[in-house]
Amino acid sequence: MPTSRQLVYQTLEFKNSSRVPQQLWQLPWADIYHHDKLAKIIEDFPDDICSVDPFLKETPKIVGDPFELGEHIDFWGAKFANIQRGVHGEVREPIILGDNWEIQDKVHIPYELLTIDKDKINEQCANTDKFIMAGELPRPFEQMQFLRGTAELFMDLAMKSSGMIKFMKKMHDFYCRWVEVWAQTDVDGIMIMDDWGSQQNLLINPLTWVEFFKPMYKDYIDIAKKYGKKTFMHSDGNTIQIIPHLIELGLDAFNTQIFCVGVENLKQFRGKITFWGEIDRQHILVDYTQEQVAEAVKLVYDNLWDNGGCIAQCEFGAGANPDNVRTVFETWDKLMD
Repeated sequence: MPTSRQLVYQTLEFKNSSRVPQQLWQLPWADIYHHDKLAKIIEDFPDDICSVDPFLKETPKIVGDPFELGEHIDFWGAKFANIQRGVHGEVREPIILGDNWEIQDKVHIPYELLTIDKDKINEQCANTDKFIMAGELPRPFEQMQFLRGTAELFMDLAMKSSGMIKFMKKMHDFYCRWVEVWAQTDVDGIMIMDDWGSQQNLLINPLTWVEFFKPMYKDYIDIAKKYGKKTFMHSDGNTIQIIPHLIELGLDAFNTQIFCVGVENLKQFRGKITFWGEIDRQHILVDYTQEQVAEAVKLVYDNLWDNGGCIAQCEFGAGANPDNVRTVFETWDKLMD
């Protein structure tokens, strides 16, 4: 039986004749409300993909806990308000206002995140057979929303605001440096994250996405691949319009809401990219029967598995039925027998 690390590589390269790799994402909500069942799922279906501690020599300042009630201020200075324990809060007060993108005293680019301890990271990687992902991640679209506000950023993109473009270049330079630093460690993968989809479509014009964001993702992926690292990306919503671009860029694995897109609509990409989950957390994991959950997993297997190309991933988040979460992993095991 291959190790977890070997299993993930085989899956990404469509050479997996064993079991499907598995990974559970859980919000603190799951531990608060379903502690015992969550612990049992983790025990019975251990993750094949894990993250690693960055061992920062300098720590960027944050305020509060993003999953607790009250205010949280992130590495960049973006302010979040949270009214429910166990889930992430939302931005209430953007700090880049009007036409002024040059507020250097309020926006903090967290260069401290570049001060990782490579020796300690490499030691962690050497002491496990798990597939190891870098800590933190580039998320240019979302981070600009957190600082600017969603509606205001959309207008800036439409108007091609010179201040936004200048700030975007500075942010992108930081993220490139971040990928470069992590890619020189012994981690196996680099992750990117930006939520791009609504329920039906992309949040912005696809041409705008290609103009501003595709080149940034290309740089991150190219840097990672220069050092032999696999690249993973997460994006919520209906993202089918950008999947061909991500394949073109050489992205290895994509975590997106495949049931929002329509699993059958993704069959055209089978064998071209690995679908890193997920089983629908809006409805299937919340209120479907266990039999229906098993049918949903089989739908993914029938349409997307090709000696790899799938990772058994789902999120145990707010409202999820723990028995449905368990059924996801049990069904994948049965399908791979």
